[in-house]
Amino acid sequence: MDQGGSVPTLRDSAAVDPIDHGRFAVELSKYYTVMDHPNGGYLQVVMANAAIAAASQGGSTHLHATAVTTNYIGAPIVGPATLEAEVRKVGRGVSFVHVELIQDGQVTTESLVTLGTLHDGPGRYFGANVPDIAPLASCRRSTGGDEVNIARIVDLRMDPATAGWSMGELRDVGEVRGWLRLDEGSSGWDPSALLFASDALPPATFPLGSSGWVPTLQLTSYVRRIPVGEWLRARQWCLVIADGVVDERCELFDERGELVASSSQVAMVRFPSHS
Repeated sequence: MDQGGSVPTLRDSAAVDPIDHGRFAVELSKYYTVMDHPNGGYLQVVMANAAIAAASQGGSTHLHATAVTTNYIGAPIVGPATLEAEVRKVGRGVSFVHVELIQDGQVTTESLVTLGTLHDGPGRYFGANVPDIAPLASCRRSTGGDEVNIARIVDLRMDPATAGWSMGELRDVGEVRGWLRLDEGSSGWDPSALLFASDALPPATFPLGSSGWVPTLQLTSYVRRIPVGEWLRARQWCLVIADGVVDERCELFDERGELVASSSQVAMVRFPSHS
């Protein structure tokens, strides 16, 4: 936690304030950054909040962002920003909203947000495999380094089987696994916070020897269930790396073993020239 005081909750740090119809203000938090820029998952929470607020202005009663596709056109900075949201449809089952994040007159981030309302209770079909992760007591707590401020927000315990890269031990499998707990003083994971969790793991390129420069180009997150419990079980892996771009997948399971969210992203990646 921050030495100078408590870290603001994700709910507060991603809150949007109405300016007028379809326009909102946000103060992007320094605590939810990686290498001094807002984390992609955190930005998805911001975009989803604007979408829910704009749809509500249009008569929607949907409570949750169930799918968010975000293009990271530029790198926003910490501080004030404006959100412009265009409601594409307010429906009975779903609503659709397009959101742009603007700083200094430039669009830095845009999202297409699908809204719905999630319910408790079992789903009809479950085809995902719960990943095998070492018990919490055997996992290594990740500090993230000085440039990864989200390490103050997320208690990340990495499975030793996929964490050797932190000590220079590389593998031929691009995969990371671990446990995630929201550690910012709130009541824990909720559907909105899962958007943040979908981009909270280290890149799955690290075990393969990539550099720390892995900027996301596009991230799509799906929220399918209301999470239960304090910890999320997480697995992220590389599907393909080619032409300087990695295609990654992530799955998040709650303490019941239910798949509560998943994501896919494409990001730029670099490897040392001797690799």
